[in-house]
Amino acid sequence: MSQVLAVALGMMGAAALVRWCFKEMARVNAELDHVRQRSAVEPVDRNALPTLKRDPETGEYRPG
Repeated sequence: MSQVLAVALGMMGAAALVRWCFKEMARVNAELDHVRQRSAVEPVDRNALPTLKRDPETGEYRPG
């Protein structure tokens, strides 16, 4: 009788593990779908970015 009980408990544990795996897979896929729906690149106001100007002494470009 104890072998039947062990097999039954093992099957219940396996079923619980499979159920948890499917729930986790659905959660991760929903999160990925949400990320994919967002814009990959956010628009940037180019006028708000600092410009670079050449330093006449060194010839290097610096924020100006």
